Amino acid sequence: MVGRGFPVIFFTSIIGIFTGQILNLRLENLVAMPIILLLIPALIKIGGDTGSMLGARLSSALHMGLGGNLRHNPVVRNSVLAAFIIGECAFAFLAVIVWMTGSILGIGMGLATLMKLCLIAGTFELIMVYTSTLTIAFVSHRFGADPDDTVIPLIATLGDLIGVTGIFITIHLLGII
Repeated sequence: MVGRGFPVIFFTSIIGIFTGQILNLRLENLVAMPIILLLIPALIKIGGDTGSMLGARLSSALHMGLGGNLRHNPVVRNSVLAAFIIGECAFAFLAVIVWMTGSILGIGMGLATLMKLCLIAGTFELIMVYTSTLTIAFVSHRFGADPDDTVIPLIATLGDLIGVTGIFITIHLLGII
């Protein structure tokens, strides 16, 4: 088990370090907008958690023999749809909570701006994370690796990287910083 898991853990460690360096490069901009600092951990957690949830459902379906055809499979379609709905609702709720917290702390930003930021960055993250989840699950299964050992650690870490990237792209698109 350790031999199978070591390459995945090593790879996720490298991705985690790279994600931290991306945040470090934009540290001055983030300190200037502390409300974004409140937003980042929760936003990247939602993408990684819903992607991991999707990965667990796909892994179970593959183990039970229900995950055969990717395109015409109701298990896959319904799992992706359910995870997407949960993710989008969580991003909208996050925007409201961060807006309220920012207002209380005096570091606020408009609710509409936060909602746009959360929904755009979140949608980008969900699309990329779910695409990666599907790919990793089916490739792992096809090549005889247990998707349980590969999908969840990889997706949790990729969710961080994709989420941070999505936040910075959305901030740039919206002209916030």
